[in-house]
Amino acid sequence: MNGMNCLVTGGAGYIGGVVAARLLEAGHTVTVLDDLSTGHRAAVPEGARFIEGRVQDAARHLDGSYDAVLHFAAFSQVGESVARPEEYWRNNVGGTLELLAAMREAGVRALVFSSTAATYGEPDAVPLTEDAPARPTNPYGATKLAVDHMIGDQCAAHGLAAVSLRYFNVAGAYGRHGERHDPESHLIPIVLQVALGEREAVSVYGDDYPTPDGTCVRDYIHVADLAEAHLLALGAARPGDHLICNLGNGDGFSVREVIRTARAVTGHPIPETPAPRRAGDPAVLVASAERAHTLLGWRPERRDLSGIVADAWEFARRTRGGR
Repeated sequence: MNGMNCLVTGGAGYIGGVVAARLLEAGHTVTVLDDLSTGHRAAVPEGARFIEGRVQDAARHLDGSYDAVLHFAAFSQVGESVARPEEYWRNNVGGTLELLAAMREAGVRALVFSSTAATYGEPDAVPLTEDAPARPTNPYGATKLAVDHMIGDQCAAHGLAAVSLRYFNVAGAYGRHGERHDPESHLIPIVLQVALGEREAVSVYGDDYPTPDGTCVRDYIHVADLAEAHLLALGAARPGDHLICNLGNGDGFSVREVIRTARAVTGHPIPETPAPRRAGDPAVLVASAERAHTLLGWRPERRDLSGIVADAWEFARRTRGGR
């Protein structure tokens, strides 16, 4: 794949920043568009052009010189989406609608979209394949599913070449790029905040699930592996086709496995406290990424939980919790 001129929306965020860095390393030209509402200017990699702005304003910046858009810009907090669904529909769906219109106007014909496993809701069976029913249980997942439908329609009607990548639990760090959400809602950085003394303990939401140790089991994928999938997706996008692929490790790790691993990696005791189950939390959520392997040539290379946690820990210590 020859060097491409890429617009990365949300490229000042955790995943977008890593993907932007890998695009540059692969010889592509990168412009990051981010309003910094949740992203960080420091996450924009050196060598990328930066535009501070909303995805709704993409028409001001897109022109025929761009070959592709990688779209990460979105609100992504499940609880917040339940409390303020209108903001999620306006931003995630409305913003993407404006982006797609800007791409049509500028003649930009390729798109890689940051979708989510939240589009599936509570699974009937695991590992989850792309053929599983899409029944999101919160507005965040519903908005991402709506965007997937919008993209499919654009491919059919206008020949857009698009790949939607549905992530499971993304973790780890890549160089100076790591998680720095505020507030933090992801398990691994929360556990590491306890090790750093920024929290007293980690809450374990339910310990009576039908799993080996009673806690929820989740699929964790290293952010660098995730970034590689985006580069492969760029090469796999075909005009008129909308390809949807799950991205996951294929292995499940329980909440208590994550805590035990973090204790071993950090050398800190990391106290835990019991808490009630959270509504809508399935016992096990693990991906099948066979389609991504078959059609993109992708397999995760950093599947070891200790390595994922160690990379996140190095970043957390360097940045004091990623703040």
